[in-house]
Amino acid sequence: MKPIEMSVALGDRSYVIRIGDGLLSGAGDALRTLSHQSRVAVVTDETVARLYLPALAAALESVGAEAVPVVVPPGEGSKDFRTLERVIGAVLALEPARSDLLLALGGGVVGDLAGLAAALIKRGMGFVQVPTTLLAMVDSSVGGKTGINTAHGKNLVGVFHQPRAVWADLACLATLPDRALRAGLAEVVKYGLIGDPAFFAWIEANGARALAREPRVLAHAVEQSCRAKARLVSADETEVSGIRALLNLGHTFGHALEAETGYSDALLHGEAVAIGMVLAFRLSVRRGLCPPEDAARVEACLAGLGLPVTPPPLDPARLVRRIAQDKKKTDGRVAFVLVRGIGEAMLARDVPLGEVEAFLAEEMGLSRQKSAA
Repeated sequence: MKPIEMSVALGDRSYVIRIGDGLLSGAGDALRTLSHQSRVAVVTDETVARLYLPALAAALESVGAEAVPVVVPPGEGSKDFRTLERVIGAVLALEPARSDLLLALGGGVVGDLAGLAAALIKRGMGFVQVPTTLLAMVDSSVGGKTGINTAHGKNLVGVFHQPRAVWADLACLATLPDRALRAGLAEVVKYGLIGDPAFFAWIEANGARALAREPRVLAHAVEQSCRAKARLVSADETEVSGIRALLNLGHTFGHALEAETGYSDALLHGEAVAIGMVLAFRLSVRRGLCPPEDAARVEACLAGLGLPVTPPPLDPARLVRRIAQDKKKTDGRVAFVLVRGIGEAMLARDVPLGEVEAFLAEEMGLSRQKSAA
């Protein structure tokens, strides 16, 4: 398959997303179009290092560059101050120039962590996103959001720092665990739900083929998702106008669920977003915004992809306290991404948190009834 290229148009911060099969083998040549440094810090995790670091190191070596691995434990637990400090220290030990690049090889955790480290080192060195998971390819590697988690919530410490390039090698999806593949598909579904009903219908029709990892289906899913995100990021880089905020469909609920389950394997990010999108549609129905049949369609699609669609039995009041700390709060109000239907997302700043708590209490009751059945 011929590589696909598209641009994220941000003036002097513009960059190219490259999507293809076997891009890691050409990473050395791609690096040389951006930098001529002789040593390159490669931030990755233990799982990805075992699978893909040798190929990337060989590609860099072919153009005279040495890959210096900075390896962190896998999982959301690495998105903390302690790991951030360790990554920064390892990169600074290489005495990089501000014009040098570091590479983020891995999923969303590695990309968020490495991106924030790059933003802080020498007040902003460059970095390249080399995503190896579906979720990272279609979402976190594009757009320049970097961050770490704290006890107060997810991604509450971070900055906008755009990468110099994104290299998405579809061959990496071959080793992706089934659960992680399904979690990535939740973010793919999101793009259809916020503004492209035809793409959502395509996912409904091709979900089984995506789960079977048909190359052309996954390539189309990644391409269309990246094009959608590139358009929104180009139009509203730092969520000033609110257009980019539509990408948060399912995330306000999802982040609260992740926090309450301890950022653990109990609930992957994409799984939390899937539940969050179902909740956003159900709340929209409750408020008279969205037809009930659209909400049912969304739930059926996500369930058909093997994703959870009901929240675990958690304390609604604790979830609302998490939601109240949302980083997108303005003038004391949390902005919820709700919907008028499939493909018609909207920002709602008039949702009282008391209403949300009552809604969640109902949903948790339904969840407990289903679990007991």
